Amino acid sequence: MIKLHTRIVSSLEKGFLDQWPEQFSALHRATMLSNQHLSFQLFYRLEADNHARRCTLELEGEIAPYATVYSVEQVPVLMPSYLGKFDDNYLRTEPGLYPDLLQPLHYGNALFTVREQMRSAWISISTQGALAAGCYPLTLVIRTVDGEEQAREQLEIEILPAELPKHGLILTQWFHCDCLANYYNVEVFSERHWEIIENFMRTAAEYGQNMILTPIITPPLDTAVGGERRTTQLVGITLENGHYSFDFSLLDRFMDMALRVGIEYFEMAHLFTQWGAAHAPKVIATVDGKEQRIFGWETDAAGEEYTAFLRALLPALVAHLKERGLDKRCKYHISDEPNGDSLEQYRRAQAVVQEALEGYDIMDALSSIEFYKQGVTKMPIPCNDHVHTFLDENIEGLWTYYCCVQHTDVSNRFIAMPSWRTRALGMQCFKYNIAGFLHWGFNFYSNMYSSDSICPFLCNDGDMQVPAGDAFVVYPGQDGRAMESLRLVVIREALEDIAAMKLAASLCGKQRVIEAMERVTGNIRFDRCPHSAAEMLAVREAVDALIKENV
Repeated sequence: MIKLHTRIVSSLEKGFLDQWPEQFSALHRATMLSNQHLSFQLFYRLEADNHARRCTLELEGEIAPYATVYSVEQVPVLMPSYLGKFDDNYLRTEPGLYPDLLQPLHYGNALFTVREQMRSAWISISTQGALAAGCYPLTLVIRTVDGEEQAREQLEIEILPAELPKHGLILTQWFHCDCLANYYNVEVFSERHWEIIENFMRTAAEYGQNMILTPIITPPLDTAVGGERRTTQLVGITLENGHYSFDFSLLDRFMDMALRVGIEYFEMAHLFTQWGAAHAPKVIATVDGKEQRIFGWETDAAGEEYTAFLRALLPALVAHLKERGLDKRCKYHISDEPNGDSLEQYRRAQAVVQEALEGYDIMDALSSIEFYKQGVTKMPIPCNDHVHTFLDENIEGLWTYYCCVQHTDVSNRFIAMPSWRTRALGMQCFKYNIAGFLHWGFNFYSNMYSSDSICPFLCNDGDMQVPAGDAFVVYPGQDGRAMESLRLVVIREALEDIAAMKLAASLCGKQRVIEAMERVTGNIRFDRCPHSAAEMLAVREAVDALIKENV
């Protein structure tokens, strides 16, 4: 008989190859609401004197048919953090293999036990109301291929007699259509490209994302000055005898597809270049029968020609969206991450579009409070290490975001960070009534300034551009479908935490929910995260206890 060490642990642990299951707290019991997703892991490792072999994992119990099992695969991480820019709430800061990719099991739920390596199986439970409230034991059995039992573990799962409401947070993680065309080597907006876009967008929606970056023009993001990204412009533009006309048929197809898979909101691509709104994005038009670029880096953002174009495009776009009944689901951008030095340039750019977009949300990621105080923007999106300055202004409907720069104290999703730190965003957004969350990379498979594509299975830092994991949360599968990372699942857990907190607040008041959570974790702030899986799990247990007491 082989000597196999096993332990069921929570979804908030990350297991490395050189660890042992006994180093982690065992998970014996878990609760979930009827429509919740519950994830946990089975860590396992062979004794050193045993040989690698293939085993099978069998799940037993009434809840077993509602389980999906993955293997947690280690990925190479060369840049876990910026040099010297990390705190004590990272798992590791040295290059190495880190757990991240969720790979569906093959060969009849086979687990490969390898000598001197701890491995992990990821189990996700979703009953979607098919089982009544109550307790359901789930048994995990590992057998050799000839049927000999090697290990047995059990988890008690309690389904509460309640259903999660919608989480209510507007969530966008920027969706990069050009990266899909580049990786899969397909023509932009070919039928195969549309299939791939829909596959990835469906995964985004399944994991809680409800807003999608919509490339009415090619998004002017992560592009070197003078460079350009592959064209993904949805709006057809014709310029004839000095007059513009527009074709919205591709945009309609994109929006219809998004609605079909569960997206609710549309985030129109930025109307000016990144980091200050100084120039026009790349715009392609048919001019006197010939397709050509009519605007770009050489174009002054507030110049006469580009102003005339926007004042033709935006009223036509808004009228079309109104006709479809979608105009109030759309939000607009001027420029991504302008700093204080570009405030006046941003003001000039916004003045170009203000009249056409009157009554619609114009929002941007920025962290200088002066943009709000001077009335340049009504809807700032500060990063989460600056958000308390904006919260002090009592801004209604405030959003927040994080990216590569938010590397200490706050929540983020770097591969080297523990999952409890990623999941903390949920309770933070709940307490402070955050209306939306933005991130720049759902599937950014390029390097710095989009000068070349990368292989995300080998490179997760944009060629040493950002800490590993910042640029994407899904991997491109061979079949044109997205493969999940464990970070994507944990982000959904944060969203379901918000939903559970909302439900508890509806039953006993928001202040009581916050008090129950803060008895566990202390004062909830964006610049403080839990330091253990047990702490984050106890926060959710406190919320579930309120639900159970009051339903």
